[in-house]
Amino acid sequence: MKLTKQKRDQLILVSLIALIAICGLWFGLISFQQGHLIDLAKRKEDAQNKLTQMDKSIKNVDQVQNELEEKSKQLAEQEENMASGDLYGWIVDRIKAFQKSYSKVDLPQLSQPPLTVKDMDLLPKFPYKQISLKVGGSAYYHDLGKFLADFENQFPHMRIVNLEIGPMPSLGSGDKDKGETEKLTFTMDIIALVKPGAS
Repeated sequence: MKLTKQKRDQLILVSLIALIAICGLWFGLISFQQGHLIDLAKRKEDAQNKLTQMDKSIKNVDQVQNELEEKSKQLAEQEENMASGDLYGWIVDRIKAFQKSYSKVDLPQLSQPPLTVKDMDLLPKFPYKQISLKVGGSAYYHDLGKFLADFENQFPHMRIVNLEIGPMPSLGSGDKDKGETEKLTFTMDIIALVKPGAS
């Protein structure tokens, strides 16, 4: 059967409109529904993972409780080594006792009390307070380096900051001793954590 040109054009137009309508339905409804189903499947998987994790936590509650108690005990032990009581006396006593093993490191300058307890400024939002003591002295380079390294290893709750090192001031020309001219002078701040509730 032969179609006239007008009928053929109408058939092509109807076919195009039907094709556009099908594409519109596909992109407007079916692909939207597929995306919605994918999203639902992902949410279901996330909820299943959370449920599995909660089941594991419930089964391991005794282990978690034991770990919490152990960590709390370790924290309490660490806090016992923090500054407390007479803060100035506490920090000076530890520095002097430690310095006895380093006779070549001279520490004649210690800032005077009182020490101010303030928020920790080495780490942001740190839950402990700190005190700071300015210390000055003299030593040979190697002795000072060993003193500083050993000090921070011995006292994990104290840090040395603002270290300034310079040559020993020259003495009179007749009083010059070659060993003394190789010595260095230094100043530094020693920051110590304060035990919670300490005065």
